[in-house]
Parts: sequence; structure tokens; C-alpha cells
Amino acid sequence: MSEPRQIDLLIVDDDHEFRQMLVSRFTRHGFRVQGAANAEQAMRLAARREFDVAVFDVIMPGDSGLELLRQYKQHHADCEVIMLAGQGTVRAAVEAMKLGAYDYVTKPFPMSELELLIEKAYERWCVKEESLHTRVRRARSEDVMVGMSREMQEIFRLIERAGPSGKAILIQGESGTGKELVARALHRHSDRAGKPMVIINCAALTETLLESELFGHERGAFTGATSVKQGLFEVADGGTLFIDEIGEMPGVLQAKLLRVLEDGSLRRIGSIRERHVDVRLLAATNQNLGRRIREGRFREDLYYRINVMSLELPPLRKRREDIALLVKHFINPNWEIEERALKMLEAYDWPGNVRQLSNAVERAKIMAEGRTLRVRDFPREIMEHEQINDGPDVLHQDNLAAIERAKVLEVLRRESGNKARAARALGIDRRKLYRLVDKYHINSAEFVGDFSTSRY
Repeated sequence: MSEPRQIDLLIVDDDHEFRQMLVSRFTRHGFRVQGAANAEQAMRLAARREFDVAVFDVIMPGDSGLELLRQYKQHHADCEVIMLAGQGTVRAAVEAMKLGAYDYVTKPFPMSELELLIEKAYERWCVKEESLHTRVRRARSEDVMVGMSREMQEIFRLIERAGPSGKAILIQGESGTGKELVARALHRHSDRAGKPMVIINCAALTETLLESELFGHERGAFTGATSVKQGLFEVADGGTLFIDEIGEMPGVLQAKLLRVLEDGSLRRIGSIRERHVDVRLLAATNQNLGRRIREGRFREDLYYRINVMSLELPPLRKRREDIALLVKHFINPNWEIEERALKMLEAYDWPGNVRQLSNAVERAKIMAEGRTLRVRDFPREIMEHEQINDGPDVLHQDNLAAIERAKVLEVLRRESGNKARAARALGIDRRKLYRLVDKYHINSAEFVGDFSTSRY
């Protein structure tokens, strides 16, 4: 598993010395920071990579911070933006919050105040990233696929050949086999790599919400539509749209999707204006679409549109020789795994495939004493599958949960409530730590001392 994720931070300020001071400070704090002197530079940087949090000065030559905010939010709605206001620009900063900014600080300000605000903005970004099933994803270098098996080598070969083609591709395979990773790899290998890759999961949304997410809506189009919303086809214009679980798409929306694929035209809900987009479609399913066609639940003409080429991902049980390689990928170099535990993992059938393996390793790292993963650190169902008896250390699930909770609480106390450092010490990312804190109802009152001013 990779190290806890760093904050991707963009700082936009025309004052060169002040901007460089911020870039240097937050780089030393472990953030991945880029600086820009004006709105034009900021938009160029944002076209090449996604940022979690951005800091914009309100007053800049050319486009102001407010104008930059308007432009930026159109293309990078998930990014949390903090405004830097002078004494005479507080009103503009308040207006920025109405336009979607997270908060503002007034110059001069203590650096600790800005740092805390960035951490809080990132927490909000994490919550949105975790809860939203529709989001723009960056194709990051750590989104790598691992495998030395013949089956995976064939998949890699197909990605290299199909990626640049620009054609619609259907990715098939069981849940957890890595269909989204394949989609990202196809996007990276295409001439659209510098453009957005947008992801939506049909199974996660109701028909009404799915239609709104894909095609957008006008203000007043339906109850709750209080503002104009761009659809994901528009957001992905020039780039790639990945539709996951496309077999779950309702029939009415299948017809609308077919039209976009045929001529690139669409209408937002509640609009008579026709818009045109240039989007490459990648789709994925764990279902048998042929059977759904015979059952009348999936359009045959749409199937041929999305299936110009098909990639079939093998389940993990069909490529057991990759398990050791995957485990080494999921644990960083500071960790080891005993041979007996690795053999156990290689023998297990993994109904949840690579995703289940990743979660099992992550859980084992929390349970481990020291930096070596042992049989007893893995979920009980894996140990029981192999009928491995590890003596008195094999505990009931309730006891395992109690130990896991105690371990998380112990590290939080040791790190004075700082969740970034606690996650790093546990070898997990912060989103995983938030889930564990919520799962075990751990609250700040259980930490030692008063952490009301601590960075979370």
C-alpha cells in the first residue's frame, strides 16, 4: 500500500516573494505544491493536473481572484478554494464564498491560520471524495496495474494498442478486478490524456439523479434544481467519460446515451438548446450484457456502440501467481510478510478479487505488532478458509475489533490527535483513518489533552 496521500495544493498570487514563501513552506510540510502568478497560469496548471485545495489572492493583474474562481469551479468543481483578502477586499472575499469558495483569510495573517484552513478544506475534500459516486479523477502515476501472469500481460498489451485508438471500449470482469484502473490506463495512453477523465457509477444513483449527472439541468427544471448544472458529458468534453456498471442504466437513459454517441449532441434537463460534445466513452460491467439484451433490459444497438472493443479482466483466483507481487505492491518497503501468511493468501479464492486483497493487507497492517504481517493479522474468513489454527492468538471477531479500536486510539493519543501523522504511523491513508474513527465511534474526548487547535 502506498504512503498516506499528500495534499495537492495550488497557490495563485502575483506577489512573487510571498508566493514562493508559501510554496516553500507547504512543500516542507509534505504537500505537493504548485504556484502561479495569475489566472492564466493557474488554468494551464489545472489543465495538466488536479488539485485538492487552491489558494487564490483576491486582487491580481488581469483576471481577478473572483473571475479565476468562476472559471476554475466550472472545470474543477471538487477543488476547495481559499481566498486571500486584503483589508479593502473582504467584501469581495465574502462574494467569493457565495460563488463556492471554502473560506477566506485576511492579510496579514499568521501562517498557522492558513495551514489549519488548508487542512480543514482538505478534510472536506476527502469527505466529498468518499461520499460522491461521481467525480473527476486524476490519472495519477501511482494508479498502476500489477501482474506478471500471462493473462495480465495480455491485458497490458491490449491497453497499449487500444488506448490511442480513441474508440469506445467495454471493460468486463468481476467486481474488484480493477476495471477502473484499466479505464485510467486507457485514458493515459490516449491523445486525450491531458484532458479530464470523468467517472460515474450507474449502480450508485437513482434514474433522476443519474440523468442530471450525465446531461446536466437548467435552473427550475425540477424540484431542487436551484441552479444551472453542467452534465458530466460537458465536463468531459475533449476527454474521457468512464461509465461504470453500465448494465444498471435505465432504458430511457440508454436511448439518450445512444444519441450522444451517435452525433455528440445532448440537451440538459429543462433546456431546448442542443449542445455538442467530443467525448471518448469507456464503459464497464460485471454483468452478462448478452443475457440482459435477451431479457429486454439492455439495448442491442447501444451494446454495439459501446463494444467496439472488449477487454475481459481475469479474476484473481485465475492468476494466483500475481498475488505475491500484489501484496508487495500494497505494503511499502518498511513492511514484511511471513512466508506462511503469503502462502495462505495465495491459496485463498478472493471472491472480492484485488480490492478484497488490498483491504485485507491494509487491515493486517493495522493489526500487526511491529512491521511484519503474520497469519493472525488477516481477516478471520481467510484464516478459516485454510483451516489454519494459530493457537491462542486466533481471537473471536469481537476481540479483533476491540484490538483494532485500541490500536487506532493508541496512535491518535501518541500523535496528539493529529490525524495526518496518525494515519502515517498506522500505514494507512487519512480517509481510511476517518472510516475507522467513525466505525468505532472514537471521539476527541478520548484523546489525551485539549486538541481544539490541533491540525486534523
